Amino acid sequence: MPRPVDFAVSPFLVIWETTQACALACRHCRASARPERDPEELTTEEGREVIRQVAAMGTPILVLSGGDPVNRPDLLDLIRYGKEQGLRMATIPAASDCLTHALVRDLKTAGLDQMALSLDFPRPELHDAFRGVPGAFEKTMKAVAWAHEEELPLQINTTVCGDTAPYLEEMAGFVKGLGIVFWEVFFLVPMGRGVLLKGLSASECEGLFETIYRVQRDSPFIVKVTEAPHYRRHVAQRELREAGRPARPSGAAVQMPGRLTQSEGPGHTVGLAPRGVNSGNGFLFVSHRGEIFPSGFLPIPVGSVRETPLADAYRGAGLFRALRTPELLKGRCGRCEFREICGGSRSRAFGLTGDAFETDPWCSYEPLGQTPA
Repeated sequence: MPRPVDFAVSPFLVIWETTQACALACRHCRASARPERDPEELTTEEGREVIRQVAAMGTPILVLSGGDPVNRPDLLDLIRYGKEQGLRMATIPAASDCLTHALVRDLKTAGLDQMALSLDFPRPELHDAFRGVPGAFEKTMKAVAWAHEEELPLQINTTVCGDTAPYLEEMAGFVKGLGIVFWEVFFLVPMGRGVLLKGLSASECEGLFETIYRVQRDSPFIVKVTEAPHYRRHVAQRELREAGRPARPSGAAVQMPGRLTQSEGPGHTVGLAPRGVNSGNGFLFVSHRGEIFPSGFLPIPVGSVRETPLADAYRGAGLFRALRTPELLKGRCGRCEFREICGGSRSRAFGLTGDAFETDPWCSYEPLGQTPA
């Protein structure tokens, strides 16, 4: 399991968008990816410097994302270099013609710790339409088999929005049969092509949390909910009720029940830290051109890796420091007794209200009205 991290000093996770080039045309794509590579992408040596700085910060996990990172001819070299620096390395190849058995074997040989594949629907025709390319579902299923053959730990990423939500229960049953180690359930942040997708209501999110909670309790793989930190509030309330305690505590800020932050045993899959990872708070994003963002879904740059050390940006930039200060949250999020373990999606607040510190519109919880101590 990844080592503990002090979020005030280091992000738990860094994602480097190695390229925006991609052969797919996914309906939710944050980057509105295109087939060709950007000539202003970070070079191999610049990428190596990013990797060195990530490791030096004490961050345990680096994800090489895209676009489709396979479009970078130096992908395997970057993975090997990350392993030399002591990082846990992951990547997310797209279901394109570049995704082959040979590639999966090479990723394993390079030292990749975990490969993620995107799967949004449990039915081929729906998934292919969502990803914009016929055959994407079939290619993904082949890649699942290749990963198992090469003994490469496998993650499935699923986008939840108004289109996919009705299929989440069916999707949960489907991924249980794929032999995965990690299921990341991403709640849509509307940007890029995703602004055209149907969103969710706050009450719909609560219903979906029930489905995710059942999967989390019954499955051998880790379940991570991304861009819906109020799932942690939902689970904490359930745990409080089951323990015979008030699910709407007043006064002191609520902490996650201890068993939910353990690295082993049932119930550990709510998160891998007592505090949830959020934009700029345990998380940092580097764009393909080297811009430093709190998140790819909160694209407010605080500098560029070509000029600013990552540690200086994460630890010292005003935006990052503010995002780690719960007292600056506004509206219901600012008053909420669960703000220490949740904090709301800062990316969604920014995307839907224009203010990264406003209430997450997809949360229905009404605080008792007093600011936690």
